[in-house]
Order: sequence, then C-alpha cells, then structure tokens
Amino acid sequence: MNEFSFTEEQNMLREMTRDFVNNEIKPIASKIDSEEKIPDELIKKMGELGFLGVAFPEEYGGGGFGEVGYCLMQEEIARGCMSTATFIGAHQSIGANVINLGGTEEQKQKYLVPLAKGEKIGAFCLTEAQAGSDSFNVKTRATLDDNEWVINGEKLWITNGSIADIVSVFARTDKGISAFIVETKFPGFQAGPPEKKMGIKGSTTNPITFDNVRVPKENLVGTDGRGFVLAMKTLDAGRLGLGAACLGAAKELLEMSTRYAKQRKQFDQTISNFQAIQFMLTEMAVLVFTMESIVYRTAVDYDLKKDVSRTSAIVKLYCSESLDKVADFAVQIHGGMGYSRELPIERYYRDSRINRIFEGTNEIQKGIIARDVLKKNGAI
Repeated sequence: MNEFSFTEEQNMLREMTRDFVNNEIKPIASKIDSEEKIPDELIKKMGELGFLGVAFPEEYGGGGFGEVGYCLMQEEIARGCMSTATFIGAHQSIGANVINLGGTEEQKQKYLVPLAKGEKIGAFCLTEAQAGSDSFNVKTRATLDDNEWVINGEKLWITNGSIADIVSVFARTDKGISAFIVETKFPGFQAGPPEKKMGIKGSTTNPITFDNVRVPKENLVGTDGRGFVLAMKTLDAGRLGLGAACLGAAKELLEMSTRYAKQRKQFDQTISNFQAIQFMLTEMAVLVFTMESIVYRTAVDYDLKKDVSRTSAIVKLYCSESLDKVADFAVQIHGGMGYSRELPIERYYRDSRINRIFEGTNEIQKGIIARDVLKKNGAI
C-alpha cells in the first residue's frame, strides 16, 4: 500500500502509534511475555491516547478513524507486541464492537462510550467447550424472568476474561442465539485462572462461568434470537484487525532480518550476499506486500459498509499463514540467535501460531470462502 493512499490524519495516527510502540511497548515487550501480563499502567496510557476506541465514532468517545485507522494502529502495535495487539483486538474489535454494531443509542451511551475511552475494558464471550469451530452449538442459556435475563453456562478461551469490566455474551434463548451486555461485577460472573499458553502470553485468556447471572432486560443487544448473525458480523472486523496485526509483525521481522543479514558475516562476507538468504528475504517481502494490499483493500470496503465476510476471511487465512512463514524465515536467517531468547525473534515465532486458530480456525475460513465462491459461481 503506497503512503499516498492514506490521509494526512491516518499517517499521523500511524506515526503517533509507532512512537508510542518504540518508547513504551518495545522496551517492555519481553517482560510482558515473561511475566504474562500487560501492565495496568500501559493499558491506562493506551486508553488516554485513544488507542482503545480508535475505530469508533467520535460521538461515542472514539477516534473516528474507522476500520482503516484501526488496522493502521494494530499494525504498529503488533510490531512491538502481539500480546498487546491481542488485548486491544478482543477489547475493541470484537468485545465493544458488538455494542457498536448492534446496540441501541442508550446502550452505546452507557457502555460503548466508557469502552471507547478506555475507562472500561471489554471482552467477547462466544466460545464454549463444545462450541469452538461449531460456534452455533452454544449451550449457555438465557431465560427471561420478569424484567431480567438469567444467564447460566460456561465459556472458554475468553481473551481479557479476568480483566474485563463489560463483556458481550452469546447465549441461547427460546428464540435462538442472542447477545447480551454483561457487567462483570454482576453476581454470578466468575473468571477462572488464566490459561498457560505457547505464545501471546501477556494476553490474559480465561474460562468464564455464569451462575444465575441476572442481566437487565434492556441489556439484550439487537433482536432476541438474532445474535448469531451479529456475532458473525462482529468477527468480520475481528478477522480483518487480526490480519493487520499479522502484517505489522511480519514487517518488523522482515526489517530485523534484513538488518541482521547485512551485519552477520560468514565466509568473510555478510550473509546478505548469499542467494539463499536473498531468496528468503524476497519471499518475506512478497508475503508482506500481498498482506498489506489485501488488509487495506478490505478495510476500505468495510468502512464503505460493503459486505466483507468473504474478503475478511481471505485476509485472516492469508495473513496468519503468511506470518508463520515470515517468522520461520526470520528464525532461519538469524540462525542460533533466532532461536535464542536474547532476541525477540523466538517470541514472534511463538506468538504467530495462534493466529491460524482463533477468530475462527483457518479451516473455518476456507469453508466461508468456498461457500461464497460457489454461491457467486466463482466471481470475485
């Protein structure tokens, strides 16, 4: 994507984010990984700078930058720390976005505004033990009791689960799957211990239990029984933002690998002189160029309110697989140093792998793309 295609404001957002990442995130990224926690102080700073609501309209406390701006920001955040990008994604791109996409004016004023300002943290509660890829199979129940919904069930793999203030919950009612806004201070909401993970360790992932959680009737989002459509629409944005984060990490790895190749000497010359290394850098550059092209093409369409369910699935599928390849090349180019914890390469390698699994596995993305291809007789 050429720089001229972005507005002056968008380029300023990128520069501001990059400065913040260089000064505030990169110096502690290794600590975030080893201590498995994003410092509260860092979250507070990001909220104050508007990063936690950059995509949302200004009238709801957001930055008004839309999806293109959100992708620019996430690209830069992921250059420094994929855990922090994951935290932001779960909060903004899916957790709060349920309210942005489906909420009433009252719900937006009450819940979206503090979420967008970073005063409250959000999360997205869909996945269950028997409803991972088969996300329609949710068993969590919501029953109407006078003026309250009573929610019972368990959710798994919830990013921000134990640190969220407001969660968007999908539960089954008599009419189908519905979406609810739940405040985590409501009695009966319980976050379990954080999962121990291979990568994105700084991002907190928890099981959640709903034990007779009573939610005001007005906290139903959209129409009773139409929540699954809202969940899928929300995930369109989530998958696109995930692609942007993959792009940022891939750009960082390509830059680090290029610098290293020009410094590292073997056989009395820098390894950048060797065709084997040049070809790896070439493949990385081709992947990055293609990732960037599809991320921003799709983000523009999203902001134009076009249907991006197929293209966001393509972005998620392609960018997550491409980052894995780029990370692998980066380790190879750095050799033993790429495998050592002394450099951040091995952290990017570990952090990369989850992207082919969450926000819908890549196998699910292939199914979404195939159905659309067949429906449109192969037309792009």
